[in-house]
Amino acid sequence: MALSQTQKQPLPILALAALGVVFGDIGTSPLYAVKEAFHAGEHGVKIDEFHVFGIASLILWSLISVVTIKYVIFILRADNRGEGGILSMLALLLDRVKGQRTQKAILTGLGLLGATLFFGDGMITPAISVLSAVEGLEVAAPQLHQFIVPLTIIILTFLFAVQSQGTSRVGVLFGPITLLWFVVLGALGIWHIISMPDVLKAINPLYGIKFLFESTGQSLLVLGSVVLCVTGAEALYADLGHFGRGPIRLGWSTIVLPGLALNYLGQSALLLKNPEAVENPFYLMVPEWGLYPMIFFATIVTVIASQAVISGVFSVTHQAMQLGYLPRYKIKHTTASEEGQIYMPGINWMLFLAVIFLVMMFRSSENLASAYGLAVTGDMVVATTLFAFVTYKVWRWPLWLTIAITILFLSFEIPFLSANILKIPHGAWLPILIGALLFTIMTTWKKGRKVMYNQIAKDAAPWGQYFRKHDIDMLPKVPGSAVYMYFSTDFDRVPMTFSLNVDHNKVRHEQVIFLSVVNEHVPRVYPKDRISVVGLMPGVYKVILRYGYMQEPNIPLGLKLAEAHDLHVDIDNTTFFMGRIRMTPAERRNISSIRAKLFDFLNRNSANTYEYFRIPPNRVVELSKAIEF
Repeated sequence: MALSQTQKQPLPILALAALGVVFGDIGTSPLYAVKEAFHAGEHGVKIDEFHVFGIASLILWSLISVVTIKYVIFILRADNRGEGGILSMLALLLDRVKGQRTQKAILTGLGLLGATLFFGDGMITPAISVLSAVEGLEVAAPQLHQFIVPLTIIILTFLFAVQSQGTSRVGVLFGPITLLWFVVLGALGIWHIISMPDVLKAINPLYGIKFLFESTGQSLLVLGSVVLCVTGAEALYADLGHFGRGPIRLGWSTIVLPGLALNYLGQSALLLKNPEAVENPFYLMVPEWGLYPMIFFATIVTVIASQAVISGVFSVTHQAMQLGYLPRYKIKHTTASEEGQIYMPGINWMLFLAVIFLVMMFRSSENLASAYGLAVTGDMVVATTLFAFVTYKVWRWPLWLTIAITILFLSFEIPFLSANILKIPHGAWLPILIGALLFTIMTTWKKGRKVMYNQIAKDAAPWGQYFRKHDIDMLPKVPGSAVYMYFSTDFDRVPMTFSLNVDHNKVRHEQVIFLSVVNEHVPRVYPKDRISVVGLMPGVYKVILRYGYMQEPNIPLGLKLAEAHDLHVDIDNTTFFMGRIRMTPAERRNISSIRAKLFDFLNRNSANTYEYFRIPPNRVVELSKAIEF
């Protein structure tokens, strides 16, 4: 949910709005994090003062070190003109390493890896969050166990079905509901801390350190579950452009961190009083009279958290499309007032099928936890590595300072990652599989487009040569305007669509525009910088429209800006010539046969170009060309 237009509102209002979007995921972690930490290992963790204080200390200091220090203090500063997220950071860095092919390849690989792990997170979060909430029914009435999975599927089906309506109408409720959730988390924690105040000793980090070094055989496995308490930390950075640093920092420091810390301490106090509560310490800390209302409340909050993640997947997919790493998919705007609030039908239903498959395959939040941890820790390590490049390349920190801060962050993230790698046989293989598949798709699309553009440019004639050969100015002219779309920014050659039309029809329009849409490595390009117009000869122009990776190209609106350059384009009297490429096997392939088939499949199933560029379909003529691939 993009709320960038609300950034002029007062800071407390923005902080309240941020609660429902930014902190929904991390706010549902108490549902399963403590339970999974004590279930770590083949026989579980012994419930005694040493282990409870140790794990509680690790959870508290993970929140402080990973979320507060790394993300809130440092990572939020690494914005790309106000926008955050892995791909935003990648775009920021790519502008600083132009011409350095090795560094560019490394950074691109890391950025795409982080994006694929985020997609994996987007698949797992709705499944584990809703499952963990509904599992409270088993605490209230064990005989209801058989209904947990069906009810979870029903809730998720409803969630994905309403995505097409957008969240602008109900989004205003997300903040207050999530605020109440954190208040309830804190209140439950305080209630149990009062009855066992010794649990406050866990604030001392020495308890966590002692646990790590004295339980070496078990501590690594426990770390793989402790990291679940920081799931959703990446959302602080990804949603930076929606709210800004101030509201996110205010919400975290005054509401979210206190609520989470108190609840984790409260669950730890409960375990000291009643070790049998380890079966589900979150719901067992709730009074019996409030159990069913809490199950309903938790389900609502997990739906909100899932909604934010789904919207995030749409946003990252759109960024990847604009940066050229994914094919174009159909985009629907769910509100006219907010540019970033979009719905992508194809992505929505693919994500839905993936989430339902995960629910039916793993059937419990405990089984999904191993897969979740690896996706989260992998994304953390990628973010730290890219951030190191930002500090050195963009901020010009001394090398020793960059190395020091990177080692600091990795010192607790590498153990987290190592612990989750041990869980590969138990479900952590899932994000690896998802990441490998998506990484292959994204790199194949990027490589395939490059090969395709090179082939098109190779077959195209230079401007001067083509104009002389065909004497363009003497061709019969038909009324109206014609816009010929480029496949690339190679303005030294004739667009494929123009040469096809002239070669076959031997005519041209009175006004001819050769148009290229350029996606810049910045979030937004302002209207004053969007268009450039160059006259080639009377009635013939070349036009460039520039957009940022957070924007959606709209060619009819973009061409209206040409009036400031004395070029008038009447859309109702303009024909847009667009190319459609057909692949044919080449004797000597520029890409492996398997990847060529994958690229061809992606190309054939991408959205229509005119839909993506918001061009009226009745003004479009498609010209087809076969190229060797």
